[in-house]
Formats: sequence, structure tokens, C-alpha cells
Amino acid sequence: MTFISILFALLLEQARPLAELNPVHNTARTWVRWVNRNFDAGQSVHAWLAWGLAVLLPGVLATAVHWLLVWSVGWAAAVVWNIAVLYSTLGFRQFSHHFTEIRDALNAGDEPLARQLLARWMRIDASELPRSEVVRHVIEYSVLSAHRHVFGVFAWYSLLTALGLGPAGAVVYRMSEYLSRWVSRASKPDHPSASGELQVLATSAWAKMDWLPARITALGFAFVGSFEEAVDNWRQHEASFPQDNDGVVLASTAGAVNVKLGPQEQNCAGQTPQPVHLRAVVGLLWRSVVMWMVLLALLSLARLLG
Repeated sequence: MTFISILFALLLEQARPLAELNPVHNTARTWVRWVNRNFDAGQSVHAWLAWGLAVLLPGVLATAVHWLLVWSVGWAAAVVWNIAVLYSTLGFRQFSHHFTEIRDALNAGDEPLARQLLARWMRIDASELPRSEVVRHVIEYSVLSAHRHVFGVFAWYSLLTALGLGPAGAVVYRMSEYLSRWVSRASKPDHPSASGELQVLATSAWAKMDWLPARITALGFAFVGSFEEAVDNWRQHEASFPQDNDGVVLASTAGAVNVKLGPQEQNCAGQTPQPVHLRAVVGLLWRSVVMWMVLLALLSLARLLG
């Protein structure tokens, strides 16, 4: 079921990606805001309650629907439900249009447009960034987005599916990531900010939840890229920043494609980021997807034969 669900979800997402504003993501945003408004009263117990409702409850509901379909209709219906959940939680097309537009602008020599698109995507001031820094930011943000939208979802979905929890892993992983971003955003008059307790809890919970997927992603990049350099960068970065999950992914990427990325940029070996590295990163991501899909197919086949 795991391999089939992921495969069809990826194919569907490539053929007909979700719009940037869609009912699924709008519902998730509304749910998180409602939970924060009604349950985050500033105490530790309230933060735990809000986090559980915002992150765990959707996962429980996804699992409940999964098993209800298995018992009442059959495995085929459950597979369709898993595909629908994965379609909503993973996929390159949820961010790749930004990457493509910036890459095309750089290839056309239109650096002002590339900076404008980068600023719109990352919500930063990119007006003074040199060409190499624009490329570096695009690579870093694209790789981290691929990790959170694809490889991290792969990891948690596969793990919890093996434990009989259906698509709960994909839902909990994405909701935890979204909540950690939501509590860190600048507060607005019409959207009350999260309490300090919830901010600390959501950030800490996301770091723990992303620890294993970040290293799985880094390992995949090492296998399909330059293995020795990727692992060496990874080890050096983790020795200095042991809790930095994003840094682990970026360090492995930097070694895999021989480019300077992340906070270690000034000290690590590698080339200054150039537009040619954008193509290298795309190849790295797709090779990693193929590798993990082949591994899942082999595990599924072994399970059927066993």
C-alpha cells in the first residue's frame, strides 16, 4: 500500500497540482487559528492541549477514516484515501513554480526580476543581493522545501503506515511543520499571536519530529550525489550544530553537488553558487526520489513474497 499510495499521489500531483490557495490548506490554517484562539491560554498545560489538538487530532482522524474504509469497504478504498491525503501533504509542485520562475529569469539574464521573485517567495529584501546569493537562497529554500514536502512526508508516512496507523504520519508531520511556522510569524491585529509556551513547545516538537527525516534526506542526497563530500560536510556541520536539522540537509546538499551553502558557506569547500547548480540540484532531488521509490518497491515486494 505504501509504494502504490506514494506513487499515485506523486503522479497526480505532477499532473494536477493543488493551487496555492486550496480548501485543504485553508482548512488547516483555519483549524490552527481556531485552536490557538480557544485553547492557548498561556500556561504549559494549555500549550500541550493546543498542540495536541492542532497536530495530533488531524492525524487521529486520518487514521480513523483509513480503518473505517478498510472495515466497511475494503483495502482499495483505504488506498484511495491514502492517496488523497498524500496528494494534499506532499509534492514538488507546491513550491517548484517559484524555483522555475527564478531559474528562468536568471537564465534570461533578468536579475532584477529574479530578485523580485525571490523576495516574493521568501518574504525577504533581496534588492541588493548579488547573483550568487540569489542562487544560493533559491537552492537552500528549494532543498528545504523538498525535504519538508516530499522526503519528510515519505519518512513519516512509511513509518506509521508500517505500524498500522495509515496516513497519520504524513498529516502529523505536515501539521507540526505548519504550526511551528505559524507560531513564529509576526502577529497581526486580526490574528492573535501564540503564547510563549506554545511557541517553545511547537518549535521543540517540530525539531524532534524532523530529526530523523532530516538525516534520511541527507543520507539520500549522499547516496545519489558525491557521497564522501556530502557525508564529510554533514559530519562537520553536525559536530558544530548538533540540533540544526535544516543545516544537516543543506550541508549534505552542498557536498553532494559541490557548492557552498548554509551557515558554513565561508568555511566549506565547494564552488560559489551559480545558475548551473540549479540544474544539478534538480537532478539531485529527482534521483533521490527515484532511489527511495525503488527502495519502497523492493520492501513492498519482499513483504508480499514473505
